[in-house]
Amino acid sequence: MIRLDDLSLFVRTAALGSFSNAAREADLLPGQVSAAIQRLERELDVRLFARSTRSLRLTAEGEQYLPYAREVLAMLSEGRERLRGEEDTLQGVLQIAAPSDLGRNVLLPWLSEFREAHPKLSLRLFLSDQLTDVFRDPVDIAIRYGAAENASYVALPLAEDNRRVLVASPDYLQRNGRPRTLDDLARHQCLLYALSGRVYDRWGFPVNGERRQVAVSGSLSCDDADVARRWAIDGYGIAYKSWIDVCGDVRAGRLELLLPEQPGEPVPLNLVCPHRKQFLPAIRRLHDVLKERITAYAGGLPLPVTTTDLS
Repeated sequence: MIRLDDLSLFVRTAALGSFSNAAREADLLPGQVSAAIQRLERELDVRLFARSTRSLRLTAEGEQYLPYAREVLAMLSEGRERLRGEEDTLQGVLQIAAPSDLGRNVLLPWLSEFREAHPKLSLRLFLSDQLTDVFRDPVDIAIRYGAAENASYVALPLAEDNRRVLVASPDYLQRNGRPRTLDDLARHQCLLYALSGRVYDRWGFPVNGERRQVAVSGSLSCDDADVARRWAIDGYGIAYKSWIDVCGDVRAGRLELLLPEQPGEPVPLNLVCPHRKQFLPAIRRLHDVLKERITAYAGGLPLPVTTTDLS
């Protein structure tokens, strides 16, 4: 008979790529994880991992079996949550991944309040601008900018009309002048952002029904969106950021909108989760709370949306 603990260790070993990492996460010895995988292999009468002294990888049979193992564990988790009581008594652990700037400066107090309102619920927050894989990484949901492109997960909308905006500090504009057209950006210090080693130095804008890319440059770049916003506030250049990230700074006068007649690139905000997890009470309740808070916080996007705009 297949043990559920063995099945869970198989899924985590596949995600983490080694017995040692899976053992560390589960507070076990590597030998215990290896033994669990061997028991599972004997029950299934297949080899799930190809092992060597330097690597561990799934076999073809292991790749084929992995989604079924995930599905079984997800269904059992959903059933356990439903048996734990009514929705007003949220329990268990909810693991959330979010972008660095949004997580630190916008979501953090709302998530803290949510946890206070549900004392039997534990939250684990992971902040990074690297794209989280909600199937392989140890998270239940990810809060992401951008359109959903993978049909294997569910994207619950939080801010469908959100866009990027050009911003700079009053001090920077006083010293360097204000750009009047997109072409003027080439003559300004632009704050660049890097992800997975790629520097995004071509900013996209919807113009006349097409996506126009504008080449920009600057002496500062980073791989953390929060740093780019702070540099902009400190007067080091122009940033191209999500309106949700900077609307508080604009309203407080720390940043000013540039080219307000030019719509920025759409960046809808979604709560992403594996399809079965969307039904968990904690996720449904959190989605409702965040959508209401974000609508109130970032409502009134100050850029026009025209009939020639890109969606």
